[in-house]
Amino acid sequence: MAVEAPGAASVPGRPKLWPIRLVPNAMGQPFTDTIHWVGRGIEWVGIAIMVIGTAASLIAFLRAMMRRRGKDAAIAEFRSDLGRSILLGLEFLVAADIINTVAIEPTLESLAVLAGIVLIRTFLSFSLEVEIEGRWPWARRAGEERA
Repeated sequence: MAVEAPGAASVPGRPKLWPIRLVPNAMGQPFTDTIHWVGRGIEWVGIAIMVIGTAASLIAFLRAMMRRRGKDAAIAEFRSDLGRSILLGLEFLVAADIINTVAIEPTLESLAVLAGIVLIRTFLSFSLEVEIEGRWPWARRAGEERA
């Protein structure tokens, strides 16, 4: 449903301008519903990956601590495993957001929201990558040469 732009006066006979639809909804309701549920399914997969990855990382950490393995090594491995499961889950959530925004409700407002979400999740991904690897994703490892 389009509404007036903030601060704009209503002019009789003129269409409302906000939000501006980028693509008319010519696909039909069954298609839109299907895409909506596909997006929701991908969101659930991302959430499941994070929950299962967290549980598996925690179980592996507790087992390592019970074996009295090196505490520092066990903590480093736990953080690495947990970070990887969060990163993978975030990738699925970004994909679901893209599907929901572009395929279901392609408006300038929804694209702006998507851009914000992707920016935040990209920042989180980079932060987790630095936490896991101890270096920026584009930085070379010690001993790697230029091609």
